[in-house]
Amino acid sequence: MPLRRVLDEKHSIYVDHYFPKTLSPSRRYRYRAILGVGGNIGDVKRRMNHLWFYMQRMSLLRVVRSGIILRNPPFGYTEQSDFENTVMEIATSLEPKALLRLIWRIEKRFGRRRSFANAPRTLDLDILFFEKRSIRTKELSIPHPHWNKRVSVTIPLGSLAHKSVRRYYENLDI
Repeated sequence: MPLRRVLDEKHSIYVDHYFPKTLSPSRRYRYRAILGVGGNIGDVKRRMNHLWFYMQRMSLLRVVRSGIILRNPPFGYTEQSDFENTVMEIATSLEPKALLRLIWRIEKRFGRRRSFANAPRTLDLDILFFEKRSIRTKELSIPHPHWNKRVSVTIPLGSLAHKSVRRYYENLDI
């Protein structure tokens, strides 16, 4: 059962067994990337845990760290349920475009249907950062545009910097 902390009337953060979590880094992969993870259809927290296990079994990447889960209102198309978002730091040897194709396949496997911009979705994966690279193409922008203006990214990303975040939440009376 995840621990919940209400930040304000629109935002809550959750901590459970895999969010946040840090694993020992693997030297077998060449690159590090930060992925944004989100969704608002169905049991998203459960799906995030399934995603964690699914990605850990893949040979093409390894999850190194994950952040807290943030529940927040949608933007863009607002006539939909709130989103749950987190971030995952991964290690991979894939180049950015190959990683993008892989995360599109993962989204599809987890039931993602692309109907219109900012539509409700079961799973949304975005490459936020890839090493210190800057890429601007039609299908891929790294760093992800406007990442620093979205609390759905900044709050989970900030939790990666705090190693003792779980101990902090264990001591709260929630």
